[in-house]
Amino acid sequence: MDIVEATKDYEAWAGGQIALLRADLALKHKRMNDAAFPFLRATFYRWVQLWRDVCGDLAEGPRLLAVGDLHVENFGTWRDAEGRLVWGINDFDEACRMPYAIDLVRLGTSAILARREQGLAIAGRDACAAILAGYTAALASGGGAFVLEEGHAKLRRQALGAERDPQQFWAKLARWPAVKSVPAEVRRLLRAHLPGERIGFRVVHRVAGLGSLGRQRFVAIAAWQDGQIAREAKALMPSAYGWARGKVKRRLHYNAILERSLRCRDPFVLETEGWLVRRIGPHCSRIELSDLPARRDERHLLEAMGRETANVHLGTPEAVAAVRADLRRRKPAWLHEAAQAMAEATLRDWKDWRARR
Repeated sequence: MDIVEATKDYEAWAGGQIALLRADLALKHKRMNDAAFPFLRATFYRWVQLWRDVCGDLAEGPRLLAVGDLHVENFGTWRDAEGRLVWGINDFDEACRMPYAIDLVRLGTSAILARREQGLAIAGRDACAAILAGYTAALASGGGAFVLEEGHAKLRRQALGAERDPQQFWAKLARWPAVKSVPAEVRRLLRAHLPGERIGFRVVHRVAGLGSLGRQRFVAIAAWQDGQIAREAKALMPSAYGWARGKVKRRLHYNAILERSLRCRDPFVLETEGWLVRRIGPHCSRIELSDLPARRDERHLLEAMGRETANVHLGTPEAVAAVRADLRRRKPAWLHEAAQAMAEATLRDWKDWRARR
């Protein structure tokens, strides 16, 4: 099965799980043409097909509750129950029980492709070394949340870039088209997650992400107490990991991975009735590489990404000893070699996709 056939087959399956928006799928296909990094972000379903052949025994390694669709732009910030700014992994749409290495290799691959196309300066070998150093250190220490208040000054400076300015954020959100018809259950969920039942709101269709582009995303925007607030409802479906392996299960893992990970969770994020409902705002959102300041410590950032990956994997404590043992038997450059091989496979797929579109 090649990339075009895989995409058709996956989207046909996905359309049997949830309603898909054809216009958004067409936009997704167009963005897949643009460069290999967005192509990687959009095609986790294809990644699962490729990585077993490319990465060999890594695909047979210890299994745990993993992110799946991990990459250098799947990190962001939110406010915890105490109002503190927290940094970490932003999206768990593809969460499933998988070999632990799938997250590390995909994160390393994304760094290699981002250096090629998205402006990262750090070499692929150094990026993978930083990711692995952060990951192994967090496994050894037991992990810990990234609360950007008194500590983590470097991360805090990168998280508060100019592109996340409140005026810019709300102006961008206001440009999305209003939705004429909102499913009754979605309107009910959005209203229930606002701070008051009588707050008036309008609903827009948000076009965001790449892996989830094509799913329904409704955002309620309201004016409340001298400012704006927003809640998003996004349709969820089972991970593409099951589809690619021919072992689809209807179970969603979003709530489980949030509850078990060693993080200060966002109290406004909840998977319910097949929808992910969450607060979005200037500092409750994903951070794209273009949002980062020009002067930044990329090695430190990638090490933090490795640590945060461990925070999620530590949520499956019964697998940790096996993961540590597996890491000890691998040679030092294993992650870079695997990530480089997957980057090359992704580039071949991307070129094939472009040639046949």
